[in-house]
Amino acid sequence: MIDPSCQGCRDRDARIATLEARVEELARFQRESAYLRDEAKTDRDLRLLTGESQPMKTVRLAIQQVARTDSTVLIFGETGTGKELVARAIHQISPRRDHLIVAVNCAALAPGVIASELFGHEQGAFTGATRRRVGRFELAHHGTLFLDEVGELPAETQVLLLRALQERVIERVGGREAVAVDVRIIAATHQDLAAAVARGRFREDLFFRLNVFPIQVPALRERREDIPDLVRHFLLQFGRRMNKAFDGVATSALKLLMAYHWPGNVRELENIIERAMITSAGDTLQIDPQWLTTARADPVDQESGTGLADLERRAIVAALERCHGKIYGPSGAASVLGLKPTTLYGKMRKHRIPKYSSGE
Repeated sequence: MIDPSCQGCRDRDARIATLEARVEELARFQRESAYLRDEAKTDRDLRLLTGESQPMKTVRLAIQQVARTDSTVLIFGETGTGKELVARAIHQISPRRDHLIVAVNCAALAPGVIASELFGHEQGAFTGATRRRVGRFELAHHGTLFLDEVGELPAETQVLLLRALQERVIERVGGREAVAVDVRIIAATHQDLAAAVARGRFREDLFFRLNVFPIQVPALRERREDIPDLVRHFLLQFGRRMNKAFDGVATSALKLLMAYHWPGNVRELENIIERAMITSAGDTLQIDPQWLTTARADPVDQESGTGLADLERRAIVAALERCHGKIYGPSGAASVLGLKPTTLYGKMRKHRIPKYSSGE
């Protein structure tokens, strides 16, 4: 004879399981929707990869060569050069274009949550894990996973990533079941990963797994002849948004833009043009020269031994001092440097700069 109370428990458990499955399905739909919104604006942003400079022609050729393969790509370039745009361009003309490209900023995630974000977790895996969560690998199944600032991954996560690349399987945090994933990996970094390997900060075997097809994205100062086209692009982009139009750019302003070193690269140029469109009166865009002296970084001085890392640290400290420690907003250090706030926080951790520093 069946105990009715036991049958009721089973029915209740089945209803709970069904409800949890629906909640997870809704959460997955919401996550996918966010990535699809990002992809919807990619066509407009990819125009930033245009330009007649030889370095950009080389980048576009590399994109076309590797896109239709399934090879792993490692994109090198300074912050603000458009590494994520290169990754999205590769995805858009690849056989995986009908599926998601999922981006992860490895520098913006705390070390304790990176594994959960990438691989997901099971219910009860840690305090606060009230239900199973699908990670970025599973979300990108049949699509592309873009790992930005991959050099910031902690050692234990590097091991897990290496296994995922080698075996095409993952394990959720707190789980024992191997989950097969079909994901194309595109990684990016502003670091010299070969040097990081030599210092023991990055696994050599993982570096070789990622460095199948390297692409070097040029700094803006290496493609100055593209600046006028980029300026026109931003004038149109912000003009539509602000309902403003300009006949052109003042000759003096264009000379300033062409002569500047651009430590924040294309992202910094975008911010400068937006600011100029807000402040300029009349039909001609004007640039305040003072905007182009903040956090200026000169080329590496080989004789003095000043390296890019030291210059980057000085630029961040100078911007923080100028902005009185403020990170967010139009007058924050992130905007001054042409960076996302999360990227700036990651760089501050790398250089061990406190949230507000009054000196070096």
